[in-house]
Amino acid sequence: MSYELTGFEGKVALVTGAGRMRSIGRPIAVELARAGCHVVLTGTGRDPSRYPEDEQRAGWRDIESVAEEVRALGVDALTVVSSVADERDVEALGERIVDHFGRIDIVVNNAGAARGEDRRPVVELDPQAWRTVLDVNLTGSFLVSRTMARHMIAGGRGGSIVNISSIAGKKLSPNTAAYAASKAGVQALTACMAQEVASAGIRVNAVCPGIIDTSRMDDLGREQVWDRLVHDMIPLGRAGTGLDIAGAVVFLCSDAGAWVTGQAWNVDGGTVVQH
Repeated sequence: MSYELTGFEGKVALVTGAGRMRSIGRPIAVELARAGCHVVLTGTGRDPSRYPEDEQRAGWRDIESVAEEVRALGVDALTVVSSVADERDVEALGERIVDHFGRIDIVVNNAGAARGEDRRPVVELDPQAWRTVLDVNLTGSFLVSRTMARHMIAGGRGGSIVNISSIAGKKLSPNTAAYAASKAGVQALTACMAQEVASAGIRVNAVCPGIIDTSRMDDLGREQVWDRLVHDMIPLGRAGTGLDIAGAVVFLCSDAGAWVTGQAWNVDGGTVVQH
């Protein structure tokens, strides 16, 4: 017996921050395409000299490489270099999607600030590092959600917004104040907005990944360091993959998830256990 997720044929999905090779955004985009969506992919247009070594060796081309994977599944892909933290960029993105496809049905707010100088005690935290994280993670999710929900309401077909948050917004660990605050804010944005747009048939949920094996985690160390982290933090005994997160996102956007809204689901191998 198989269980097929439905409700995607001919729909248009936007996935922000979708250009990294080892990532969460790429498998989300590919799995939404596999389900039947046309996909809009955004990235920041970073210089290839900043790509991780494995991306450089592979001749990776950011969102253009992901777009090729999407098109190979028989659907259309639109790539847009855009900053989610820039209101004008986001407004222009919404207009371009509607001009190209005539609709927007699914939004996945996946773009996130890079790990960096924000991972330190509050008393040592540079306000600019704080602003960068909040601008991208929280304000970016707000701007994209607001703009695309307006187009969804005008289209009259409902829709689904999934915000990629983090268990960091629930664990609230030391030395993560900017990141944790941004992700807790994303969860609050999700809950508030879900109640506001439900009458238009729009569902808003958050997925809170735990430790996911992506290039963002390379700075933590690999081999024994990584194995110890996984052993100590994850009851299921393995790090998550982008596909683990993509599966949750696709479910939430499908007909099977039609009665789920306002939730912040942990997908973390049991790292954060709540009752």
